[in-house]
Amino acid sequence: MKKVLMLFACVAFLASCGNGDRGQLVGAKGKRWHPEKPYGMTTVSGGSFIMGKSDDDIAALKNAPTKTVTVRSFYMDETEITNSEYRQFVEWVRDSVVRMRLAILADELGETPGTGGIGEYAFLDQDPDNLTPYEQYMLDNYAGLGETGYEGRKINREIDLIWETEEYPDEYYVEVMDTMYLPQEESYNGQRTMDVSKFEFQYTWMDIQAAARAKKGKRSDFIKRENVKIYPDTTVWIKDFSYSYNEPMHNDYFWHAAYDDYPVVGVSWQQAKAFCAWRTLEHNSYRKEKGQHFVNTYRLPTEAEWEYAARGGIESASYPWGGPYTKNDRGCFMANFKPLRGDYAADQALYTVEAKSFEPNDFNLYNMAGNVSEWVDSSYDPSSYEYSSSMNPNVNDVSNKRKVVRGGSWKDVSYFLQVSSRDYEYADSARSYIGFRTVQDYLGNDLDLNRPPQ
Repeated sequence: MKKVLMLFACVAFLASCGNGDRGQLVGAKGKRWHPEKPYGMTTVSGGSFIMGKSDDDIAALKNAPTKTVTVRSFYMDETEITNSEYRQFVEWVRDSVVRMRLAILADELGETPGTGGIGEYAFLDQDPDNLTPYEQYMLDNYAGLGETGYEGRKINREIDLIWETEEYPDEYYVEVMDTMYLPQEESYNGQRTMDVSKFEFQYTWMDIQAAARAKKGKRSDFIKRENVKIYPDTTVWIKDFSYSYNEPMHNDYFWHAAYDDYPVVGVSWQQAKAFCAWRTLEHNSYRKEKGQHFVNTYRLPTEAEWEYAARGGIESASYPWGGPYTKNDRGCFMANFKPLRGDYAADQALYTVEAKSFEPNDFNLYNMAGNVSEWVDSSYDPSSYEYSSSMNPNVNDVSNKRKVVRGGSWKDVSYFLQVSSRDYEYADSARSYIGFRTVQDYLGNDLDLNRPPQ
């Protein structure tokens, strides 16, 4: 027995020496973490500011009394999300839907990779020789536990989709692609377009606020599943303006390359949230392949974060550039809005302008006033400033469908361009003058507070 104990002690001693910690409490080491500013974003150093109306409340809404609040550091998109950026999301969802339908039909037909035709798009788990023990276990125990019976199956993203009709590999591929387009009787002018109502993105999220406040309940009780049709509502250009000819914007604004760098519009609050979930998924999928830490989630900014960022470090200013005027010393307008009682062209723009237009504020953020109003994460309550926290304030009541929009737009008068002005729209609504930008939390606290980036 003594020999066994001595052997155990020696092994423990050698293990301790091998770790290089000399038996001391040095902490468990994780992967090396290097803060990485996401592409197209700027760093907003956290700090305190006076939130709310610091000048006259011309509209007498009394919904933004001044209040000193503090926000943590975060990254924010330099511009509003553009049409080309949102189209990347739409095309990813479109391709995923097509691949899933191809894989399902291949599964029903018993086709497998290597057989040619639709079999090349079969679920990857239909080739058991290429499955790891983990993938095989998950397939045996969890696949198919859902509404469709195909949840957990891995689609093949390695092989390119074929879009040219004359190159379709077999009649089964034709059958699947036919389901993605509008019926022939709904086509006109010799063009048959895709049925964008099929572009649906599914994601899950956890209502941590509710979970933290609940006295009982399982984790699964607070996990929410969302199914969102993600194609923008292009008809907003017509529905928002009665007796006005805006068909060219309806026909071309979202998909034409001429508008690639213009802010996306016609996107609801729910669709903006879905975009954030997809952007997180896309970024972390890449980092997983590289064996790197996952990044924090992309999300919509809170109302306080948005106002802090819009001010650009200028305390108690009316506009992102300071103010109180909307023109600079050369007589040029500083933003895209509706000046001079309705002269839309006075600021050199009829509708939206490119997302990187006009001068950025001191945080290097473009169009925090004008161009398009922007969805934020907060729910609208006229009295929310009275009861919200002074540390990272946010009021997001899931039962309140009125969501805050900030910044004013190309069709608004200057009052709504003020950094303290509040407005709202319903979460399921889309408008030709509302877009969004995203933020991501900065992990750590080694930034210089209240100092704009140099």
